[in-house]
Amino acid sequence: MTCQVIDAMTSLDQSRATNQRQELDMTTKPAYAIGYLRDVRVGAEIAEYLDRIDDTLAPFAGEFIIHGGTLTAMEGEWPGDVIIIRFPDQRAAREWYDSPAYQAILPLRTEHSDGIVAIVEGEAPGYRAAGKLERQSA
Repeated sequence: MTCQVIDAMTSLDQSRATNQRQELDMTTKPAYAIGYLRDVRVGAEIAEYLDRIDDTLAPFAGEFIIHGGTLTAMEGEWPGDVIIIRFPDQRAAREWYDSPAYQAILPLRTEHSDGIVAIVEGEAPGYRAAGKLERQSA
């Protein structure tokens, strides 16, 4: 009987933890590091940067969403590559960018390519565009 009570309590604790994670997932806004790179001068330095960047992302749960894939410009001109890396939140993205590991390899890219980079807060799951108007009028 005691084992059944312990099993039921453990199951209840696991269920609560799962619900808390799901609630957090529904309210936490992801963040994205977005790069638009032009004139990448591929050589040993860029190769080293590419070899090392994944290890800098891992501690911050960063993952590539887009990494210079085929781009079809629907409006305007896009003479470059788009890179998007997703992070769990804005803090993780900033901590990754500011980390000693990433700062150590950053010159390998910046000294051998031209481009712009930003960190942008995303929207929580379930976001609808009309919500932007509601927030602005509040």
